[in-house]
Amino acid sequence: MNRYGKIAMGIMLAGLVGCQSSGKQGAKDTQVDPEMDRCGASEYQQFVGKPLSSVDALRFEHPVRAIPYNSAVTMDFNLNRLNFMGDAQGNIARAYCG
Repeated sequence: MNRYGKIAMGIMLAGLVGCQSSGKQGAKDTQVDPEMDRCGASEYQQFVGKPLSSVDALRFEHPVRAIPYNSAVTMDFNLNRLNFMGDAQGNIARAYCG
């Protein structure tokens, strides 16, 4: 390997080290904007990956809608409403306000 090849390899390795994640995967460390979390969606993130029907037995303080995969819903935006978006397998893919 010539001199320029070694320099290029060093630059690429330095770039890859800069892209490395910290390895922390806890949602508890992330900051939640209270204005965008009026419905309390951050408290229901543990339901992501569970069946969409698992929210049927829960009681909520705010309006809620469970949205099956590829279904039609109104496009009105309501930050006080909690939405559970389903995936093709019938599991919750996302919980969000809106």
